[in-house]
Amino acid sequence: MGPSSRDEKVEDAVAREYRQLARRYDARWANYVESTVRETILRMDLQHSSHLLDVACGTGVLLSLISALFPDVKLSGTDLSREMLHVAKSRLTLVADLREGRADALPFKDNSFDTVVSTNAFHFFPQPEEALFEMSRVLRRGGNLIVTDWCDDYLACRICDRLLRVSSPAHGRIFGSDECAHLVSKAGFEQVAVDRYKINWLWGMMTVKGAKTYCA
Repeated sequence: MGPSSRDEKVEDAVAREYRQLARRYDARWANYVESTVRETILRMDLQHSSHLLDVACGTGVLLSLISALFPDVKLSGTDLSREMLHVAKSRLTLVADLREGRADALPFKDNSFDTVVSTNAFHFFPQPEEALFEMSRVLRRGGNLIVTDWCDDYLACRICDRLLRVSSPAHGRIFGSDECAHLVSKAGFEQVAVDRYKINWLWGMMTVKGAKTYCA
């Protein structure tokens, strides 16, 4: 099933927003991005991973750090914004396979990756369920999913979510930890676990992990 007209409008809004932000994104959001990427990597086990995909990889900060820490892991990334990918490619020259594409229509073959990760993007996906099924599709049996995003369990995130739903056409919605875990389970993942935490005194995040235990 292809995207609806509403989904396409949301994706166009996301693409416009990050087209304008791409060149200054890393400087503007440096502390936030570094904190969330660090917390995500702390919750990943890449010792036995050979091929990793970063969905909505943005400017490639996560992939760059993984490349430095785990040089033997083959890296791929996809993003809706061509401009953000341009920045990522300048950072990851000859290191990662980067492709433009939607989270709910990943431009990769079935059973391609040991690990699929997404950070700071789940609240933008107009079809989060479809995105999770796509992540499962490209994962091999025994592969792991890691999703880090804002967490609606925290008051600051709830307030921001309600404001952005009114003011930003690019914004989808923020999920609570139980909701997100349910979506991951519904997409067929097992051993689902959620970790909630704050990256500063105000802002709350969650990392949801799941394992693919079946063949697609």
